Amino acid sequence: MGEPLHHDAGLAALRAQFPQLAENVNGAPLAYLDNAATTQMPLAVLGALRGFDAQARANIHRGVHTPSQRATEAFEQARATLKHFVGAGSEHELVFTSGTTESLNLVAHGLSTPGATPALLQPGDEIIVSGLEHHANLVPWQRAARRSGARLRILKPDAQGRLHVADLTPLLGPRTRIFALTACANASGERPPYEGLLAHAAAAGALTVLDAAQAVAHEAIALQALQCDFLAFSGHKMHGPMGIGVLAGRRAALERLEPLRYGGDMVAWVSDGEAEFAELPMRLEGGTPNVAGALGLAAAAEFLDQVGRERISAHSAALRRHAAAGLAALPGVKVLSEHSSATAIVSFVAEGAHPHDIGTLLDARGIAVRTGLHCAQPLLEHLGCGPTTRASFALYNTHAEVERLIDGVAQALRQLR
Repeated sequence: MGEPLHHDAGLAALRAQFPQLAENVNGAPLAYLDNAATTQMPLAVLGALRGFDAQARANIHRGVHTPSQRATEAFEQARATLKHFVGAGSEHELVFTSGTTESLNLVAHGLSTPGATPALLQPGDEIIVSGLEHHANLVPWQRAARRSGARLRILKPDAQGRLHVADLTPLLGPRTRIFALTACANASGERPPYEGLLAHAAAAGALTVLDAAQAVAHEAIALQALQCDFLAFSGHKMHGPMGIGVLAGRRAALERLEPLRYGGDMVAWVSDGEAEFAELPMRLEGGTPNVAGALGLAAAAEFLDQVGRERISAHSAALRRHAAAGLAALPGVKVLSEHSSATAIVSFVAEGAHPHDIGTLLDARGIAVRTGLHCAQPLLEHLGCGPTTRASFALYNTHAEVERLIDGVAQALRQLR
């Protein structure tokens, strides 16, 4: 995998690691351009999943027998692999969850629900959320504000969908407790200057939350270099399994969270009337975890690092620029965040054609895209565009597939108008 990703032989060898890409859909080779929703899994990840369930399946942490100890060691090694993947240091901890949504809910719930100590959020406190967010990084904060009596404030993007550090300044105040932000807007492909925004909020005393679901497969994120208290991402958006994800962050911040799930493995001791929670990370991992998923997620992280996230970032950004330019040249087509050149998502609207109809006609040609509001209704309403058609790229996509997309949209528009 040493060749550039655009090199025909190197990319062909890489694509061969993903069995589903060999499929034909409606008589045409599959062009899978819905990676912002779910990526395909390589053979290395499929092998890790099969290997655990076929040869190493046992519950962890609780058994003195050899299979349990073996499974526990593999699970904790997966945790260590993923800490390295996100550049976590000794002051950081990593908790396994079912995905980004659970991770963000865990933070919002944990900071607004009274437990053994008072909740961080109190009446009159303020939560700032960016206007680029997926509903999973907005609705939990709406509920946290309602539960605690805090006030929710929105950092609005400009008319082009950009966020600016200067616009955050007037929102910050002595009662600001939380600042939540995405590393890449899933509905528009906008990559905000999250490093500066997080640092600005942290300097004002806020705890910071980064939704990295759309970023970790395309760029190297180093927690040690960020003013980031909580980082969330999902396996299925980085070539790993569904139903597994991560909440990583500063240990001191994670210790402030009231657990979301109570039960086995998250307690130090229990009496009839009370319980003492275990140390991190187990206190936030109640119940039997998705051990196979954790091993598969670690295998996906190793696969991405083997390919090289700098190479992946350059490749996906080139595909995005190609697609954005080609689509914007079509009559009546508007590309969201057309200026953005560092992400893997291109989202567009077309005069006289509904996104669902465009997506259906593309599927008839074997091209898989996503249509709708992308769980980001406030952002799309702010941009005045409503539902969109979204193509999103991964390390295995090609410029030939981008040309198929542009040609397919052009033909769809001729049919629909």
